[in-house]
Amino acid sequence: MGVVRPLRTGAQHADYGFFGPDSVTWKVWSYPTSLALGFLRAVVVEELDPFLLASVEQSGQVVARPRLRYDRTMQYFATVKFGDTASVLAAADTLMKIHARAIGTDPVTGRQYDANDPDSQLWIHLTAWHSILYTYEVFGPGKLSAAEEGQYWEECARAAEFQTIDPADVPRSRDGIRAYFASYRPRLIASENAQRMMDFLLDADAIVLPPELPAPLRRLFTAVTRRAVVATLPRWMRRLGGTPQPRVVDALAIAVTRPVIRLVAASTALQMAVLRAASPRTVPVIEPVLRGTPPQRPVVSTPAEAYAAHGPTPREQYTALLEARARQQGPAPYPAGHREPLLDFA
Repeated sequence: MGVVRPLRTGAQHADYGFFGPDSVTWKVWSYPTSLALGFLRAVVVEELDPFLLASVEQSGQVVARPRLRYDRTMQYFATVKFGDTASVLAAADTLMKIHARAIGTDPVTGRQYDANDPDSQLWIHLTAWHSILYTYEVFGPGKLSAAEEGQYWEECARAAEFQTIDPADVPRSRDGIRAYFASYRPRLIASENAQRMMDFLLDADAIVLPPELPAPLRRLFTAVTRRAVVATLPRWMRRLGGTPQPRVVDALAIAVTRPVIRLVAASTALQMAVLRAASPRTVPVIEPVLRGTPPQRPVVSTPAEAYAAHGPTPREQYTALLEARARQQGPAPYPAGHREPLLDFA
């Protein structure tokens, strides 16, 4: 399936995609905490995985074009959660093709990495879903009900079907998520490159804010955002990442950030203004949701229904890709320092 161009601002989606207004996903992911704090927390934590870090460094684009990479990542995740069925399938197909060439040797472990590997995809997927929920709890309305949280993790498994992940591997509870991170912890490495990349990503003004904003405002934003994100990290992760922070700073960062987030959440106009500044590619995807614009067809699809009509699934594509590589065929790895094409995910 080809890339579907973004909707014009204010346009309707064709349908509700795979979640819809009754989903907990819409409730949590549409809250302003996801835009900066949740996504920044996720990408900072992810750098502790040596395979992901090797892929990031092979590309070099996170450092070379941080705002673009942030914008495109936001666009992809927003499309899966809020886009219509055709846009989600197109985004999944595009991501699969981009990752198909992101293979190579990790210089830290000496092992092969593959951006489409289901284990690597699961790490990214769960880190994002957990970070979005956790920042929603800390800086937003608070914890979900038990029923809502159960639904949230079920929906997390549904979203996993648009990557190479086996949805059976997705935990369905907070205890399951904790067990997953505990099992993954021995694979994380506090290399100098990981710490340098985490520090770079915590300088949020270079990633989130338009460059034309005044320097004092940018410095203030980074000072607060950096400390707010670190305040959500467990102590052991701060030690790995070289990001120590006293508890009193944690408390102050949360106390300062929480009312600002809630102020933005109370105004659709403010949310749209922040979104346009931080991730313009995401605007056409989320605007109909924030404004309550109904789709052309108010129906929610399932991945099974969609792929039965439009397959193959990402997992099937990955199997075919591995078979092609075994025959020494398939896409060639990206060369060092390549520049990715400016593709749209929605």
